[in-house]
Amino acid sequence: MISIRVLNTGETIAVPRESTVQEVIEHIQYQNPCKPLAARVNNRIRELDSKIHMDAQLELIDIRDPDGMRMVQRGLVFLLYIAAKELFPDRQLKVLHSINNALYCELGDWVSDEEIQKLHQRMEALIHQDLPFQKEKMDKLIATKKFMEQGDTDKVSLFRYRKKSTISIYRCGAVPFINYFYGYMVPSTSYLSPFELRTYAQGFLMIHPTAASPRQLPEYQELPKFSQVFLQYQRWGEVLEIDTVADLNEKIAQEKIKEIIWISEALHEKKIALMAEEICNHPGKRLILIAGPSSSGKTSTSKRLELHLKANGRKPITIALDDYFVDREKTPLDEEGNYNFESIDALDLDLFNDHLIRLMNGELVMIPTFNFRLGKRIEESKTLQASPNQPIIVEGIHGLNEKLTRKIPRKKKFKIYVSALTQLSIDYCNRIPTTDTRLLRRIVRDHKFRGHSALRTIQMWPSVRRGEEQYIFPFQEEADVMFSSALSYELSVIRNFAEPLLVQINESQRENTEAKRLLKFLEYFLPITDYEDIPRNSILREFIGGSVLDL
Repeated sequence: MISIRVLNTGETIAVPRESTVQEVIEHIQYQNPCKPLAARVNNRIRELDSKIHMDAQLELIDIRDPDGMRMVQRGLVFLLYIAAKELFPDRQLKVLHSINNALYCELGDWVSDEEIQKLHQRMEALIHQDLPFQKEKMDKLIATKKFMEQGDTDKVSLFRYRKKSTISIYRCGAVPFINYFYGYMVPSTSYLSPFELRTYAQGFLMIHPTAASPRQLPEYQELPKFSQVFLQYQRWGEVLEIDTVADLNEKIAQEKIKEIIWISEALHEKKIALMAEEICNHPGKRLILIAGPSSSGKTSTSKRLELHLKANGRKPITIALDDYFVDREKTPLDEEGNYNFESIDALDLDLFNDHLIRLMNGELVMIPTFNFRLGKRIEESKTLQASPNQPIIVEGIHGLNEKLTRKIPRKKKFKIYVSALTQLSIDYCNRIPTTDTRLLRRIVRDHKFRGHSALRTIQMWPSVRRGEEQYIFPFQEEADVMFSSALSYELSVIRNFAEPLLVQINESQRENTEAKRLLKFLEYFLPITDYEDIPRNSILREFIGGSVLDL
């Protein structure tokens, strides 16, 4: 017998050695309405049919857990893949990116409502059959041959640069198609209801439950600006001829990466120059507000925009929101009783708005400085004055929220949303989430510039994400312009910095599962080790170092 400590219920039970995770669940008092999808067994993710060989600490995973959410998405993608192969074998399915609580997909050039209905009906039939998902290790040569027969040339190209001689593939019952996924899978198809397919742009959306609404589909909220900018940056991949990691690896292997770096950076420079030109064409919009989630590259974008505005004859001044924090004891608390520095009410909004009005009127203003060590604001520490029509740049997470600048008319504001909206995919069924790119950026930056370990950054990340969900994402459609700071080549550079930090997280720590997931993800990328071709004003330099932008 072995001893199992179940963290979800606080129970410790004895079960026969080599019991499966599912058998452990049958022995405990688990009353949660969300069905377990997998478990962390001694801080390693294990599927329900996995056997446990020793005493263990076990934590059940359901859809409310980020790992559980990813499992549900993978399962739905596999069902969609099967339906598309059966119904439209001559058309290429691509799962491109997420929009709100949905995945945006394409099936060739255009898809009709009738075709969407057929896909939905086939997926529903597979769910009704409750087919098991089965993992199998397969020799890489055999898997490559099978994927070639299925027409999955994207996977064939991906495996060309994989060092391992075997590949873990998934089957779905007796369905003849196999598939490969970066990560774990739900136990069977019955775990994948509800879902909805809906035509959108030239493709369609696959809408799924969320952590906040795990048992029914939440109301879908349209994000037209966000959707449009994702499609625009998808075209950048076409310019670079890089859609997948395999395409990127091919450029690196053939020593053609220099041109990719230069074109990627030129596309960034062009977009920032266009933003500056648009601001100059609207001189009444004097207040430039730059916002975005953590590690999106807001600071570099702000500095580069400032230079382009100067090149156009404008001389912007910059205000740091950090200087307007209220004293520590006045900071609002979160639901756990900790200081909530992400809250917009952690700022002295009345003082900030008063200073903006006076600056825009040409008055001399005494700007405070916040002393983070003391947790107090030092009043009247520096002076600032703006000449008529001089732009004022404010960078911070609340820039899109009208509450931040409530006393300034909207017509005088130009709002910019910055995020790392990568158009790159691992393959056509495995997209790269924007969140993963930002987390890796932050791990590298926090270590290099703040002395934080990868463990600490990963521990803080859930709180950072909650702040983004509450204070940033609801306002992204307020933006006048959206800018993607993602670079097609960046993860091949970040790999070199992130891997040594992630391997330091050991298996005794809960964050080990996230570290292992990110390490596996980085293995897909051939490394770029020569950094000389990365411009000193690149957004990437904000994270790896060597920037000339005085960040």
